[in-house]
Amino acid sequence: MRASRKLCISGLTLAGSLVALAAPLSVMAATEEADVPGSAFDLSQWKITLPSDDDGNQKPDEISVSELQGFAHPDFFYLDDEGRMVFAAPNKAPTTANSTNTRSELRQMLRGTNSRIGTHDPGNNFAVEARKGSDTFASIGGKLEATLRVDHVSTNAGDPTKRPAYSAVVGQIHAVKYKSTRSGFGYGNEPIKIYYKKFPEHETGSVFWTYERNLAKDDPDRSDLAVPVFGYAWDNGEDPGADGIALGEDFSYTINVHRNTMYLTFHNERLGTVRHTRSLVRGADDKDNPYAYGGDSLYFKAGIYNQCSTRTGTSMWYSGCPGTGDWETDKAKGNYAQASFSRLVVGPSTPPE
Repeated sequence: MRASRKLCISGLTLAGSLVALAAPLSVMAATEEADVPGSAFDLSQWKITLPSDDDGNQKPDEISVSELQGFAHPDFFYLDDEGRMVFAAPNKAPTTANSTNTRSELRQMLRGTNSRIGTHDPGNNFAVEARKGSDTFASIGGKLEATLRVDHVSTNAGDPTKRPAYSAVVGQIHAVKYKSTRSGFGYGNEPIKIYYKKFPEHETGSVFWTYERNLAKDDPDRSDLAVPVFGYAWDNGEDPGADGIALGEDFSYTINVHRNTMYLTFHNERLGTVRHTRSLVRGADDKDNPYAYGGDSLYFKAGIYNQCSTRTGTSMWYSGCPGTGDWETDKAKGNYAQASFSRLVVGPSTPPE
């Protein structure tokens, strides 16, 4: 149990008392024993999606930029005793419309608190330099830097052979989904997702990243290309041993989109530094969109995106992971994912070293 007991409502911190204020239900749900991450991290350009439905609208709760500055959730989003920002998501919980996976995850909001700018408008997102109209975006490129440890991934899966079993995403770039994709862009795909995957019987897990070919959802070539960093990628079920990252072991990543290129840096004190580069205006292979993500609107995400879906079926994404929807029960049985961040910084891109 965390020593601090606080009620956090829209930036107001009250010790050991109950109050009734005119605030959204999702904010009122920030209850005792939850320290506010916004007191230790700059969250002025982030909103968060949580694996909860405290307002009863049958959708995951979303906390806006302005609300987030004084918000914490005692189970899914809080500061721990070491000052780390904790994100947790059970296998079974409300999910967003286009996903079967739960998340406690930040979404970059370059507009800050200026809600007159639409979430999907150029003024709230970034683009590569080569994109037509790139000068109308909030920024050309950008950089996300994080240091974290993965505390837990689901220890149970209905189908352990499915790629997402025992894994979670801890950082990504997402593209905005357009109403029309006649331009060849706007499919809402991800040029990068950073994964941590650990089989329950293994000593360590693997860190790898994926690039999704930027194609329509029904295109059979629309798939994720995996690149190993520490340990292996999806398709190697061996224990990475000393080459992998243990639960609770720190590592860092930097996603630096400068001009038209994505520069990636991963670091671990024991294993050293790994760097990769990927063009965002030239297809990854002959099956990809030939211009990659050159016509898309982009934004960063960070936190925990639990890949252990409870859905079953033929899709590679459906690993049939168990869950009841009751947090205490699912946590006790190991049916959740959690990560703790000691550093999270977002800002302008920088020229590569």
